[in-house]
Amino acid sequence: MANNYVGDAAARHLQDLLLGTENVDDFLNRLAEFSAATLSHMTGAAVECGVTLQRRKRTMTVAGSSPRAVVLDRIEQSLGNGPCIEALRTKDMVLLADVDTDHRWPEYQRQLAANGCRSTLGVPLEIGQDAAAALNFFAADTGVYTEATIAEAAGFADLAGRALRLAVRIGTAQSRAEDMQAAMEHRTSIDLACGVVMAQNRCSQEEAMAILTRVSSNRNQKLREVAAEVLRNLTSVEVRTHFDV
Repeated sequence: MANNYVGDAAARHLQDLLLGTENVDDFLNRLAEFSAATLSHMTGAAVECGVTLQRRKRTMTVAGSSPRAVVLDRIEQSLGNGPCIEALRTKDMVLLADVDTDHRWPEYQRQLAANGCRSTLGVPLEIGQDAAAALNFFAADTGVYTEATIAEAAGFADLAGRALRLAVRIGTAQSRAEDMQAAMEHRTSIDLACGVVMAQNRCSQEEAMAILTRVSSNRNQKLREVAAEVLRNLTSVEVRTHFDV
């Protein structure tokens, strides 16, 4: 029953994060903070969290629960191997229980120890066909990640993965909407500039567009930049597209 309560509470909090963030970057940082707090509560120890993103087989640190978590996560990225990257490769959680007794990643473990980290847990998150992410948990002590903790972390990872997939979809939709609006505003500027050229030269729309295109080519400027210059010569007011709702 306790696990269900924690799961329900985590699901509600992740939903709140989605509703309360304006972009994917903001969501990732808040996800890292919440993940660290959640695992700290599960383990009873201070746990930090970094978020690693993998796209086209390249990995990078994209968020952290603290500046130190970002530093620790980037150690693995600089070396190109470790529990988190292994978790992304195998699609399964990977535990580094003790940097002194495990022999899989000696240089990585040496650098972790030098930074006061004794154990880590890599938890993969599925976010799409061409991308994946992982939570990289860091602890200053050994014995933090028990079998029970790892089982609970798996349930939390499922919730976090769903929230991240939705955040990415929302972010993609927002980017497409912004690109569409920018394209429409550029189209508006070009059409207005075309009208100005038509009035000044008493010519057809096709002829006015040919004039603008020729100027664009001669100056090696984008057509929208030429159009914006024509409008600036006419008015100091910024030209924007108006949408009727």
